[in-house]
Parts: sequence; structure tokens; C-alpha cells
Amino acid sequence: MSLKLVALFLAIAGAVGIAVGYYLRLIISLSKKGSMELEIKEMLLAAKEEAKKITADAEAKANKVHEDARVEIKEKEDKIRQTEDRLAKREDLLDKRQSDLDKEVELIKQRIAEIKAIREKADKLEEDRKNALEKIAKLSENEAKDQLMKLIEKQSEEDFLVRMNKLDTKGEEMLENKAKDILAMSIQRLSVSVAQDVMSTSVEIPNDDVKGKIIGKEGRNIKAFERITGVEVMVDDTPGAITISSFDPVRRHVARVALMELVKDGRIQPAKIEQVVEKAKQDINKTIKEKGEQAAYDCGILGLDPRILLILGRLHFRTSYGQNVLQHSVEMAHIAGMIAEELGANVQVAKAGALLHDLGKALDHEVGGTHVEIGRRILQKFGASEDIIKAMQSHHEEYPYETIESRIVQTADAISGARPGARRDNIENYLKRLGDLEALANSFPGIEKSYAIQAGREIRIFVKPEEIGDVEAKNLARDIALKIEKDLKYPGEIKVTVIRESRTTEFAR
Repeated sequence: MSLKLVALFLAIAGAVGIAVGYYLRLIISLSKKGSMELEIKEMLLAAKEEAKKITADAEAKANKVHEDARVEIKEKEDKIRQTEDRLAKREDLLDKRQSDLDKEVELIKQRIAEIKAIREKADKLEEDRKNALEKIAKLSENEAKDQLMKLIEKQSEEDFLVRMNKLDTKGEEMLENKAKDILAMSIQRLSVSVAQDVMSTSVEIPNDDVKGKIIGKEGRNIKAFERITGVEVMVDDTPGAITISSFDPVRRHVARVALMELVKDGRIQPAKIEQVVEKAKQDINKTIKEKGEQAAYDCGILGLDPRILLILGRLHFRTSYGQNVLQHSVEMAHIAGMIAEELGANVQVAKAGALLHDLGKALDHEVGGTHVEIGRRILQKFGASEDIIKAMQSHHEEYPYETIESRIVQTADAISGARPGARRDNIENYLKRLGDLEALANSFPGIEKSYAIQAGREIRIFVKPEEIGDVEAKNLARDIALKIEKDLKYPGEIKVTVIRESRTTEFAR
């Protein structure tokens, strides 16, 4: 029983304890809630105060910005108003000036009209006065001028003659002696051989057995070589040499190089001949370049464009009256330098003008115009000095002598060409005749190339097989022969040979 009471009391006490604890917890919770609400209210009050302060500051700043903007706008409006006032005044001033200009223009027009009327009146008075004078003197204006000039000439003629005689007597002999001394000295100082390979070139061979290879079976090798190169190959009893003959120095050079290569290689047959000749034609460009550079080096002329030197080298294969044009130009450059040195002229300009004076001859068969004009255009295109152009352009008197160097170049040209043995007119005419013979043949349609050989006694003509048939080739030979008889003068007879060759090449792969 007691245990039950104890348990009951304990249960009651536990329930009471629980109730008391809950009540205490409720009181504590209510007290904390009240303090938090108080803090929240205080924070709200502080936030409201802060918001009022920020709003007040913002309103103050906004008022200040508004006031500043109003002041700035007012200042700008004042400036715009002032500018408008100035523009209005300037416009009024311009209107006034325009009005004044219009008045001045009208005044000028009136004065021009008055001057024109006065001039017409003066011209009429002058004409009337001249007519009156002519009527009184019974002479026209031109007749009066002629009589006056004759009178002045007659009065001054004696004085002029006396002065001219004095100058001639005093200076002519001295100047002539000085010129002779300079020219004689230049010729004496320059001793250049004038022997040239005009028509033939010899090619050395190691032994005479090579001659048989060059001729080939039934002469097919030598015929192929002559056909391809356009030269005549003379294989005679001369030991250790074969002679190549042609009036064209370029063909002779190509043939010489090709023949030397064939002899060196040892394999001589038509296909190999074509290959070697084609290579020799390509190698000639290298030779041309070397000749041009060597000529400029020998004359001491520096700074020329390489393209000018390349064209200059082509003169190695040109002749004029039997004289090699490049050697003639080098010789002229040395003579011009000596004369220029004696006269105190520009030595470099004189030498360069002399070296390049015949530059146009390298292209005169390709470009229209005289060789002087062609040379001028070449030098201008490649940036040569204007002094050099003036020095070279007057050697045939196509252009006036503008500098002392131009007279020196003309003098050097005369010295180089006129001294004994320098030129051979008969050979030049002969070469021209051969050239005319080839040109006549090439004037017919369907001609691929033509070669004058046997000293002009034969011309071989190669036609295009796709354009000329066998029957047409025969008629063409006759037509060319008739035209040669009609247009050219020549001794003996000329053999016309027309060759029509067709080739077809295929490759087996």
C-alpha cells in the first residue's frame, strides 16, 4: 500500500514538475519574445530616421544639380544669343560688301568699255597715220623695213669685216693646231688591231679522222649541220682545222660552239647535231652578257643597268662596214676619254656616251626607228643619266650638240671610222646583199627560215610542211627565183633550194 502511495506521490510530483517546468519555459519564452519585438521596433525607428536623412540629402543634391543645370543652360542661352547677334551683324556686313562689289563690277565694266573704245580709236588713228606715211613715202611698211635694214647693214658691214678678220687671223691658226694635236695624240695613244673575222671562222680539230665523222655517210651529217645552223662548212685539206663560213656572225658563233662540242663528244649524227646546236643557241645569251660586261669594264664605266650591258653585248655580233660594232664602240670610248681629258670635259660621261652611241643597232632589226632613236629610248627606259643620253644622241647630227661631250663623241666616231683599215665598204655592201636575199625569201608566206650560203650563190629555204605541199614548194622555188631576178642585182646565178620536211614524234610508254 505504501509503495502505491509512494508511486502515486511520485507520479503527482512528476506531473506537477512537468507543469511547473512548462509554465516557467512559457514565461521565459514570452520574456524573450518581448525583447526581440522591442529590438525590431528600435531598428525600424533607426531605419526610418536614416531613410529621412538619405532622402533629405538626395533632395538637397537634386536641388543643387537642378540649380547648376539651370545656371549652365542660362549661360549657354546667353552665348547662343551673342553668337546670333554676331552672325546677324556679319550677315549685314556681307550684304553691304556684296553691294559694294556689285557697284565696283559695274564700274569696271564701264571702264573696260571705255578702254576698248579708246583702243579702237587709237588703232584707227595708228592705221590712218601709217596709211598717210605710206602715201607720203610711197613705200609699204615691209619695204621701209627692208630699206632701213639694208642701210644699217651697209653702215656696219665694214666694222664687222674688220673685226672678223682680226679674230680669224688671231685665233683660227691656234685653234686648228690645238685640235690637230689633240686628235693626233688620241689616235697615236690608241693602237688597236682592226683585223676582223668577217666571213669565216676556223675550228681546230684533234686529227683529220674527225673530218670523216663530220661529213658522215653520204654527207648526211654535214648536210644536217648546215641545214640547222644556216652556215657553210668547208672541209678541205687544211690539217687540223675546219672552216665555217657565213655572213651572219651569230650563226658562225653558234656553229663554232656546236661543232667544238660535237668534236669533243665524238658522237656526230643528225639527232645529236640538233641537240647540240639548240644548246649552243642558248649559250649565246651567256656570251652576250659577258661581252657587254667586259666592254664596260675595259672602258672603266661603272653603274650601268645590267639590262643595258646585256643589249650592249649583242653588238659583238654586229658589223658596220666590216668593223665589229662593239670593238668600234670600245675604241671610241678610249678616244673620247682622251679628248675629254685634254679639253677638261667630263671623262666618264664622254666615255659612256661613246660606248653606248650605237646601242640601238642591237635592236634596229626588231624595233622601228633609227638606231640613235632606239638607243635613246633604251637608255631612258633603264635609267641612264641624261648627260650620257645627250652625249650619245648627236653623233649623226640627228639632235643638236647640247654639251661638249656630245661633240667629243661625234669626233671620236669620225676618228674610229675614218682611220685607215678600220672599215671596208665593199664587205658591208656584200653583207647587205646577202641580208636582202634572205629578207626577200622570208617575205613569201609559209616560209619557216632561209639561209644564204655559198657566198650568196645559193639560198636554202625551209617551208612549213603543214602550209606548203610538194607541188606548192616547187612553184614557190620558181616564184622566189623570178622575184630575185626582178628585185636584186647580183653577178652570176643564184640557186634556190626549197626544202619541205615533215616529222612526226610519238612516245612508247
